[in-house]
Amino acid sequence: MSGEDRERKPPRDRRKLEEIFGEVLPDTTSDEREPERPARDEDAWYRENRPPHHGG
Repeated sequence: MSGEDRERKPPRDRRKLEEIFGEVLPDTTSDEREPERPARDEDAWYRENRPPHHGG
């Protein structure tokens, strides 16, 4: 079944398939979504990249 045929399925058929198999293909791909920011404090990058001649 081509991608075009999958998109033409009535919503109730698609909903039934998702109930059985889960969401097979997400509505958006990872490259279309905003990247998730790491759960780090704001100054972590500066501390990790501090030049050696700066005390600390």
